[in-house]
Amino acid sequence: MSRKSQIIYYSICVVLAVVSSASNGSLAQDLQPSGPSPSTSFLPVPSNPVLRAEPSANNASGINYPPTNTGATGGDVAPGMAQSSPETSGISNLSFPPSGDQASTITTPRSPVPGANSPLSANPYLPTTLEPEKSVYFEEAWTWQYLPDGVLYKSYLAGGREPRFASQWISEKHAGWLWDVTLGARAGILRYGTVNSPWPEGWQIDIEGAAFPRLNLEHERDLDAVDFRFGIPITVQRGPWQAKLGYYHLSSHLGDEFLVRNHTLDRINYVRETMVLGVGFYWNPDLRLYSEAGWAFYTDGGSQPWEFQFGIDYSPIEPTRQWPSPFFAINAHLRQEVDYSGNMTVQTGLQWRGQSGRLFRIGLQYFNGMSDMAQFFREHEEQIGMGMWYDF
Repeated sequence: MSRKSQIIYYSICVVLAVVSSASNGSLAQDLQPSGPSPSTSFLPVPSNPVLRAEPSANNASGINYPPTNTGATGGDVAPGMAQSSPETSGISNLSFPPSGDQASTITTPRSPVPGANSPLSANPYLPTTLEPEKSVYFEEAWTWQYLPDGVLYKSYLAGGREPRFASQWISEKHAGWLWDVTLGARAGILRYGTVNSPWPEGWQIDIEGAAFPRLNLEHERDLDAVDFRFGIPITVQRGPWQAKLGYYHLSSHLGDEFLVRNHTLDRINYVRETMVLGVGFYWNPDLRLYSEAGWAFYTDGGSQPWEFQFGIDYSPIEPTRQWPSPFFAINAHLRQEVDYSGNMTVQTGLQWRGQSGRLFRIGLQYFNGMSDMAQFFREHEEQIGMGMWYDF
């Protein structure tokens, strides 16, 4: 073949290759789905997610990894990932690493927690579906975090001595109208776990503190008494289980106005230095059962070592969108110092939950039993009233 013929032959080959490449690119674009995919919520893509596909009754296939344009079963698949069934049609593939709009969000509706084959070790509240038939879980890596957002072991909603901001206007059967206030907070100091604020997992050290003043509305809002609490709990959350091991100090002081009004200097030097162990279990994402035992290694003023509390919290975990959600809580608190009698508190009302998991509630409260105010711990109280509570 002459040199001129070789040049013509190679030129034709190059032209054919360019035409073939352009045709394939156009076909690939035609095969891509058009328009935005339906969605009801937005989930940020973590920097290093691990995707797990879970089949359902209506769709036994998973997600291709890496995906193909045709959804065929060929090609390499990451360990633990299912392949798409060739019989399945209409399944959208998730490109990974994400591109375009997927680089910032994946639009997915919430799906309920599946059965026993899918424990809550994969976060049940970020679980979502690319389509209603397929659940995809983002299992986050655990990292060290200083001053993390949120807490792992949330305060008991109806607990009388939990650190929070609260105000309760109550009518007590014998004392009349009272104003019980809580001025406190709890915050994380160090966490080894996930960064998901609404439903974090891992280990965490918290710090907490609160004052519990009681004002007497029958006597110009005089201060009857105030309790102080400070504590350092170590908490852990994994799936539906959580636990708390911690220390707290509780002391009580009688109000000056109460001393003057009753012409007495007789007060109780009530003090507790207590170690506590608590366990909680989420029956479902919105319902928690819990119990706690406390043992005081130092007591004074009539306080005795042992105390126990247990209860139920119903509080929807999803952030509030347009309308508030109902909540319901029961707490029972038993104390050795009153012969293992104690009190019961019932609360119900409406709640607003933020994206970080913080909670604001308004509602009604009923209390019956031995007083939570340490200065009056031997006195029986029956209260009914209303309140508002802000939990961290």
